[in-house]
Formats: sequence, C-alpha cells, structure tokens
Amino acid sequence: MPQLHRTRRVWVYLPPSYTTSHRRYPVLYLQDGQNIFDEATSFSGEWGVDEALNQEKRATIVVAIDNGGDKRLDEYSPWRNSQYGGGEGREYAAFLTETLKPYIDQHYRTRPGRRHTGIGGSSMGALIALYATLRYPDVYGRVGVFSPALWFAKDSLDRFVQRARSGRPTRLYLVAGQQESETMVPYMTQLRDQLHQAGVRSANLRFVVRPDGQHNEGFWRREFPAAYQWLFFGKSAETKKILAP
Repeated sequence: MPQLHRTRRVWVYLPPSYTTSHRRYPVLYLQDGQNIFDEATSFSGEWGVDEALNQEKRATIVVAIDNGGDKRLDEYSPWRNSQYGGGEGREYAAFLTETLKPYIDQHYRTRPGRRHTGIGGSSMGALIALYATLRYPDVYGRVGVFSPALWFAKDSLDRFVQRARSGRPTRLYLVAGQQESETMVPYMTQLRDQLHQAGVRSANLRFVVRPDGQHNEGFWRREFPAAYQWLFFGKSAETKKILAP
C-alpha cells in the first residue's frame, strides 16, 4: 500500500472454470478480507463467498483485502471522527483503484471496464466502498453496501454525496436490518434519496430492509448471494423498500 506506506494481505478467489478456459471475468473487490472466505482467519464470522460463488453458474473473480486491524477505522473513512479516528480513506481508495486494480488486471484474465468492476463491504467497509465508487465513477460500476456505518462521518458524507455527479450508470445495492442501530435504516433511507438527487436512476438502485437483519457477518453472508446476482447479472428493477417476510 504505497499510499499509506503499509503492507496488506490480499486474497484472490478464482472461479472453478478459470483454469479450464480462456475466458475473462468480472471482478468484485471486497473489504475486511479476513471475513470473506475463511472462518479460521475471521474476527467475527465469515461470509462464505467462495462457497456461494462455487454454486453460481456465472463466474466472477473476487479480490478481498484484509483490514488494517487497529488502522481499520482510519483507512475506511476519508473523514475524521473526533472520537474514533478516520481520515485515511482517500489514500486507501487510491490504493484500491490506482495500485491494486491495475495489478489484478495485469496478472489475471479480467474484464477491466467499469461495467464489470464491483466493490463492496459491510459497516465501515461499506462506507469506504461507497466513497470509492463516488470518487472513481469511471472505475466502479457496481457497489454492494451492507449495513453502512453512515454515522461515522454523516455530515461530511452528506456533502460529498450531494456534490457527486456522474453521467455513467452505476448500480447500487443497499441492504440493512431493522435489528441494527436505531439510525441505520433512517440514515440509509436518506442516502438513497441523496443518491437519486445526485442522478442515480431508480432502475439502478436496489434498497432492501430485512426485519430480522442484525449487524453481523451471519446477516451479510445470507444477503450476499442476492446482492451479487442483482449487481452483476440481474435486470434493473425499480428502487423500493423490500421487506422480508
């Protein structure tokens, strides 16, 4: 991570067909890499992304970047929080976009265009994924936002989203649970409205609220397959508040 003068472990999932074909694949970049593939390395449970994707007919490369431990909050927000830190997210997003993605595109058979490049994360990881998408609209065309920690720098994020403008269609999947903090769903609803005002069409935004959803890896693991399918392969759908039975 030259932008922050640090090193970081990066996991790369290759679909089963990768070694038996000459195809090129979409790529999804996920934060908190410790929790994406392996229960043994996770700090609070794993998403089981490899198991989920092995069952999918359509294949994607997944790049999972470990968080920085005690630097996690700093790296996952470009704005500072007076109590918790932050402020290094701009450099972290630059690492993803200007260092890591070119490396992945050079060393693996990817489809490098924005239509085939997604980013995602949960909680603080969702915050930095959203930021990276808005900062680099020509790079990321798909973003999965799971239970975003919008509270961390709410005013700064609001101003940033309000200034964001892009003529490029970006597909966004927002999901949270009603068993999370009392501000989670209201803040995410505000974000949805701000994104519409910034020019995101309803057909490119999916807004999902689960009554039983909690702020944990089990919830995000459950929701990942639907988000993945819609972001990369699903038909556009009118944005709406979807409540699970």
